[in-house]
Amino acid sequence: MKPILLLGVITAALASAPASAQIAVSANDGKQLRPGEAATTRTPDTVSVLDLRSYPPKMIGSVQAPASMIGPPASVAVARDGSFALVSAAQRLTAAGELELNDTLSVIDLANPGAPRVLQTVQAGPGASGITINRAGTLALIASTGDDSISIFSIAGKHLTPEGRLQLPAKSRPTDVDFAPSGKTALAVAQGSGQLITLTITGKAVTIGGTVRTGVQPYGVAYSPDGRFAYNTNLGGRTPSPGAAPATGPRTGTVTAVDLATRAVTSVDVGLTPEHLTLSADGRYMAVVIANGSAAAPGSAGYSPFGLLKIYSVRGATITPVTEAHSGAWCQGALFIGGHKTVLIQCAMSRDIEVYRFDGKALTRDEAATLHFDARPGAIATATSR
Repeated sequence: MKPILLLGVITAALASAPASAQIAVSANDGKQLRPGEAATTRTPDTVSVLDLRSYPPKMIGSVQAPASMIGPPASVAVARDGSFALVSAAQRLTAAGELELNDTLSVIDLANPGAPRVLQTVQAGPGASGITINRAGTLALIASTGDDSISIFSIAGKHLTPEGRLQLPAKSRPTDVDFAPSGKTALAVAQGSGQLITLTITGKAVTIGGTVRTGVQPYGVAYSPDGRFAYNTNLGGRTPSPGAAPATGPRTGTVTAVDLATRAVTSVDVGLTPEHLTLSADGRYMAVVIANGSAAAPGSAGYSPFGLLKIYSVRGATITPVTEAHSGAWCQGALFIGGHKTVLIQCAMSRDIEVYRFDGKALTRDEAATLHFDARPGAIATATSR
């Protein structure tokens, strides 16, 4: 069979299969430069589709669309039925080649995963970052750091309709938001105030509920499969004790488990700059991406040539280390595929998605399975990744 015909067969098969079980969506940022890189090395932002039906995963389709790796790696959300994805872009280039806040939200059609296309472009708030879609596929929320807001969109037939913005307290700086499995509540990450804010959803209306303090500079959040617990990263680590002297230098980041019934908080030290956490589908394991100083300039204080991928076992509020591995540098998002046997991690320095096998005890990197991109992968999701 000729290669072009084989590609057609793969594309047709994916289009007719339940896409939610078959694909991942990666948002790739071509704007971001490292020290010493020339502006001419910039590439277009893209959104790529990965085929997960067999091992190793493969990139099968891509489309140019605004994306950003600045902000939590939750700037991609895939509808539960796998028919479309939403991708936000927290930054854009000005005519002078400078980066500024952006508010763009793109609807990506996944009806044919081998040929994704942009269906609609709308505006959320400035610094549009974390996205969540309810399981019914009828409502989306987007956290915007630039104006302390949560943008609300209703969804019908893959089309978004603005339903207003929920204004959070000043200087909240919401980075992420996630629907509870029930769809009746959500959690917004208020980085500026060190809190998770409960949101109550009634139809298309979203209102503010209670808060829980988790740590310094919380970043991303995910629910346990049963919705009883929430887990979040804190870039600046634990909340200081009252009267404690201000911390100096790099701080060890934490992952927090919040019992949403009692508001009890448990924190675990994980390392320098926990970029992302993701749970396996059964909630038994958590993968945490640690920057570990790898985004810093070589020779600077705290620099490391590698990041860390850490795996924890999870039972309610108990988070227990299992194993870890050195990863590439400046890594961003991660997800489990194949239950918990495979972990994908996006590494921006090398513009790769690295692939690791996990047997319940150890991580092993499969270098031959690495996926390469022209732009820097910065956010990744499947229909069931959170």
